[in-house]
Formats: sequence, C-alpha cells, structure tokens
Amino acid sequence: MHKLVTNEEFATWGVQIAEEYLHPALTHRSWAYENDGEHAERLEFLGDSILGVVVADYLFSALPDATEGDMSKIKAAAVSERSLAELARDLELGSYIRLGRGEELSGGRNKDSILADTVEALIGATYLTCGIAQTRDIVLLHLKPKIAQAQALGPAADWRTAFEEKLRERGIAGHLHYEITGEGPDHARSYTAHVYIDDRYWGSGVATTRKQARLEACKSAYHALDDEE
Repeated sequence: MHKLVTNEEFATWGVQIAEEYLHPALTHRSWAYENDGEHAERLEFLGDSILGVVVADYLFSALPDATEGDMSKIKAAAVSERSLAELARDLELGSYIRLGRGEELSGGRNKDSILADTVEALIGATYLTCGIAQTRDIVLLHLKPKIAQAQALGPAADWRTAFEEKLRERGIAGHLHYEITGEGPDHARSYTAHVYIDDRYWGSGVATTRKQARLEACKSAYHALDDEE
C-alpha cells in the first residue's frame, strides 16, 4: 500500500493543503475501489473549473489586444491534458499518487490522463484549504510558463479552434463531427479519430486518449484546408 503523503514531503506544490483534501487528491479511483476509500474525482471536477477561470482571467488582463479566438487557443493549450501532465512530471507527482494494483502494473504513474487529473484535484484541494486568491497564485506559479509556451505555438496551440476558425474564414459550413474508435487493452488503448463536415472527410489522428485523437484529426484537417489553397 502506498503510504500517505505529508505536506512536508510534498513541498514542491508550493502551499500547505489540509490533509483531509490532500490525501483524496493524491488517490486514484483504482486505489479507492480496492481499499474502500475516498478518491480524487470530485476534487478534479472542482479544480478543472477553477483552473479554467484563473487562466481565462489572467489572459484577459495580460493580453488586452488578443482576440477571443487567440485567448481560446492559448487557454486550451495551457490547460490541456498534455500540458498538465508535463507539469505533473516536473513536480514528480507520479511518485505521490496512490494507485490500485492494476494501474500500478500498467504504468499508471506516468499516464498523461492520471497525472493531469491529479493536478486538477490538487487545485481543487488548494481552493478548499486556502481560498481563491492563494489558489490563483499557485495556479499561475505553475502555469505561466505553459501559457508563455502556448502563446508561441500559433495554430498548434489548439488545432480544433484553429481548424474551426479556418472553416469560417473559407465560408465552409455544415455539421462538424467526429468518428472515434478505440483498440487494445485498457492499460494500452489507442484511439483513432476521423473528422467530417457533413459527409466530407477532412482528416484523421491517432492518440492514447479520445480528446487528443480529436486534436490530432483537427491538425490533419487544418493542413488539408491549407493544401486546397
């Protein structure tokens, strides 16, 4: 059984979190199901909402000349699963998470989805312990470098938004939808997404999560639009 973490051991986060929230925030549902305890999912829900508000508020103030589309792309990239997972690795969060046996054996400590969810849960736990002002400071302490990276990415900051904007620029209307299939065992699943406007195919993408596969498909579709120029 993975031991309970203390705030002293978990100093990299930057603020003391009440143990009643810290322990669930670092507990994956797989551990909770095996040991009949609390897990992080409710805190993830709370943290995800707070993260979105904090980053949106920061972008609105810091980028007074940015368009809604620009801010949306930067925000999407900065708070993406990949970005949060990179942050979690920088903080070595994987070593603190309590996982069930199956997730432990399948490399759960390094899965983007689990790492990103843990960051969101910690944000929720920080808010419940410290309030919104200190939570904002912690979020920006960790996310400002990700925001700066996203500003430099251009369309790559959010391929879905970039693709949708380019469709509007070209006057291409219709029903945007995706077909997504998955294959492989749960611990090593791969998803393939295809993007369509009505019945017309525009691109495909493959990734380890459904969300990332959609983004990869939009990247392919964005370049397909470029090729038509």
